[in-house]
Amino acid sequence: MSSDEWFRRRRIRLPFFDIDIPSFYSGDLIDMLRELERRMDEALRDLGERVPEKLTREKRLPDGRVIKEFGPFIYGYSVTIGPDGKPVVREFGNLKPIPGRPGLTVKEAREPLTEVIENDEVKVIVEIPGVEKEDIQIYASDNKLTISVDSRGKSYHKVVEIPKDVEPEKATTTYRNGVLEITLPRKKEEKKGFRIKVE
Repeated sequence: MSSDEWFRRRRIRLPFFDIDIPSFYSGDLIDMLRELERRMDEALRDLGERVPEKLTREKRLPDGRVIKEFGPFIYGYSVTIGPDGKPVVREFGNLKPIPGRPGLTVKEAREPLTEVIENDEVKVIVEIPGVEKEDIQIYASDNKLTISVDSRGKSYHKVVEIPKDVEPEKATTTYRNGVLEITLPRKKEEKKGFRIKVE
């Protein structure tokens, strides 16, 4: 018997990882990998049950089998330095970690990458590629802007906090190359005062 054949006979197959492990490795290692495979399988099955209907579709393979496809799933974050010198983390996408426990929530609408720049005016920059400007809805209330899009299979939703000293009714917008820019002027401070008579 050749050494290759001897090794082949003593391999343990782990299908999820698509690898073979020689059986003479520690039983603890193999048990650990099997447990990891079981947990990954369980997590994927659990995620599949929580996927919104809009993100699920069936696909027929050339051999006639029908499989389920999910997605797209997107998760990311950007880090900028705030005016106080501390980092500001902004998440985007339609996958969100569940605070305090393992797992993810899946949303139908994708939360776009957003940045708020404050100077003499406030600029809100939002990445929403692949939609027409007519499909973009923007609502202002109190100190919040709500941006929503539902168009041609693309869904975006974002609530952005804005400073209280802006005038949303005087906002201007542009949408070019998948980037929405909303400019909000700040309220002009009225100098109130009165003369005091010297007696």
